[in-house]
Amino acid sequence: MKYIFGIFLFAMSLSVASQNFEDSWTGHFSYNSVRSITQGDDRVYAASENAIFSYDLSTQEIETFSSVTGLAGETISTIYYSSNFDLLLVGYESGLMQVIVEGEEDVLNVVDILEKQNIPPDKKLINHFYENEDIVYISTDYGISEYNLATLEFGDTFFIGPLGTQIEIAQSTINPPFIYAASKSQGIFQASTIDVDLIDYQNWTNPIGGGFVGIQTVGTQVYAARNNSDVIRVASQGSATTVGNVGSPIQDFTATNSLLTITTATNIRSYADDFSLQASVFNIPEFDYQLQSGIAFDGSFYTGTETLGLFIIPFGSNQPEQILPNGPLFNRGFTIDASPGQLWLAYGEVTVSFNPTPLTRRGISNLREGEWTNIPYEDLIENVGNKPVTDIVNIAINPSNSNETFMSSYQYGLLQIEDQTPITLFDETNSPLEEAFVGNDNAGIRLYGLAFDNQGNLWTVQSRTNEALIRRSPEGQFQIFDIEQINPTDNQALTEVAISREGYVFIGTNAKGLSAFNPSNNSLNTIGEGEGEGNLPSIDVRALAFDNNNRLWIGTLEGLRVLFNVGGFFEEDADVEAQAIIILEDDVAQELLFQQSITDIEVDGSNNKWISTATSGVFYLSSNGQETLLRFTEDNSPLPSNNVQDIAIDDFTGTVYFATINGLVAYNGTSTAPRENLENVYAFPNPVRPNYEGSVTIDGLMANSNVKITDIEGNLVFEETSEGGSILWDTTAFGRYKVRSGVYLVMVTSEDAFETTVAKIMIVR
Repeated sequence: MKYIFGIFLFAMSLSVASQNFEDSWTGHFSYNSVRSITQGDDRVYAASENAIFSYDLSTQEIETFSSVTGLAGETISTIYYSSNFDLLLVGYESGLMQVIVEGEEDVLNVVDILEKQNIPPDKKLINHFYENEDIVYISTDYGISEYNLATLEFGDTFFIGPLGTQIEIAQSTINPPFIYAASKSQGIFQASTIDVDLIDYQNWTNPIGGGFVGIQTVGTQVYAARNNSDVIRVASQGSATTVGNVGSPIQDFTATNSLLTITTATNIRSYADDFSLQASVFNIPEFDYQLQSGIAFDGSFYTGTETLGLFIIPFGSNQPEQILPNGPLFNRGFTIDASPGQLWLAYGEVTVSFNPTPLTRRGISNLREGEWTNIPYEDLIENVGNKPVTDIVNIAINPSNSNETFMSSYQYGLLQIEDQTPITLFDETNSPLEEAFVGNDNAGIRLYGLAFDNQGNLWTVQSRTNEALIRRSPEGQFQIFDIEQINPTDNQALTEVAISREGYVFIGTNAKGLSAFNPSNNSLNTIGEGEGEGNLPSIDVRALAFDNNNRLWIGTLEGLRVLFNVGGFFEEDADVEAQAIIILEDDVAQELLFQQSITDIEVDGSNNKWISTATSGVFYLSSNGQETLLRFTEDNSPLPSNNVQDIAIDDFTGTVYFATINGLVAYNGTSTAPRENLENVYAFPNPVRPNYEGSVTIDGLMANSNVKITDIEGNLVFEETSEGGSILWDTTAFGRYKVRSGVYLVMVTSEDAFETTVAKIMIVR
């Protein structure tokens, strides 16, 4: 009975459907790094870090799959397409498995491995799928599990290490009458598939030792790849014959249509079942590439690169066709900013203690009208005179000129971009910016927060120097202010910047709370943690945002505060205290976002607040914070991670972008910025059909527009004053009951009553 627990490991398959969010979300994932490839049904499927795309070989159409269409958003380890069942299997590093059924909208989540308690979390990695007679053998870091493709249920699990222990299996294969398993560290294991209980580890032999990256059946032969780049032929009696060495570490080892394909970082080769070379590619001109996956069939190689997507290379050629869906350079975005019709994304990183090392050299990306333009790091530095531009940590699009963008580098200075071309890096050689030193160590030009004031000046802050507050005028003139009393040293940092209506420059720090600078008289004031000192929940300030009422919302490493009296921040003897938002939850008073690590705060056109966190996803709050309008996490939305680094809003469309550590997604929001007139007022959806349960958006409004909705007989059913460019109507009569079918009139009047307009909404119940 020493092995009986394996029989019941997956006695009941645990599967749930994953929702499709395409109606209200858009995914913006990077498909550059192709880690696993499979083929079937005249398509090639390629898995990037946490998204998948397919390429139709007949129509040349590309289709993408991401968290928006039901994928988990986690790190994908392998994929496999079953032509017999028209299923795409997706394996993850976490042990989660997903099944995409051809023609079905929802994705099946199979959580048996993920949730099994007797398998340690670091043993759940899914390495490989192998199909034989309706059964897929799942090679994992604990052993092998069977999954029935006909019933979509788990079968037996095999722990085949010494005394039935869990060992890492890279791949498995069957060449009747034997099943073979290649262990990453303990050699080749072999067992008979005829009248043998494979659950019993004693029925498995270990005839070949060493570490292996894979094992495949090609025709009637079995080949395995060692960690040392040797390829061996495995005989039925368990003996091994070395047939070759590919000279460098093997990245992928696959068999398709009686061809064995071996991929290394620089070349890909295909062999027949007698290990005779059929085709190879040893160099790909005009590309600086690293290969990491590959298969071969029908006279072509299909190979995945580290940064360039999928290459299709015909046998006998080294000229690839590049297949790469539209997307940014990388998934791990750190900072974003949006203006109408565009978004900028950068990938620089600092640690939680604001340490920029190791330096990140990742380029930048720009989304315009739905298309991505990527500027790799090499092109970026070439455009600015081959100066390094690492660790870009903040972005500010000029509100007066959307074609001008600035980015702060937490090492090398201020980057200026015109249209989509980086033109200047302001550093110690061409501006008053100076490198900071700690002792004899050069700390660089550590710029972080960026903000424009209402005069068109750009403000930024530099850590580790006294003259740390910098202003760049619209004409390009720099002025530096000494703020020695608040600028931290050593591993401390100045963080975000926000400008009030009065022109006060508020500056976050990670060790001294919140400070403000008054440029009119060069005065400074600071508040800190605890009652009587400013009432911040933490002196580590990570996010600042002014709302439409000139109230400062403050996000810290341990919670949220609001500064209501911004104008009195510099008043002598003023008792400046930030306030917590107190809400009722189950009739109990609670502090809103208590001890949450807040990463960003953004204010939309309706003065509502979008707040991102490092561990709990995104909160969408009403203008006063008393009501949580929406809450997005990786469990109830396409967010690929609950660690959301930044938020940006396109005020014209209401689209809200979320940059997470696992990718960028966009929510089709409805709150827009106010318009200058009422010429483009409209309502959507219109007509409202019987199966629609949401609210109607009235968009195109001026600030403080009065909106009245009446039925055709003139009975008033709704009235509200807009804060931004849109409002929502829940299709009820003042919240009492759903209105009847019919035509409803939307009458809009500007705040000064000089402009009016009327729109119509059709309700069909």
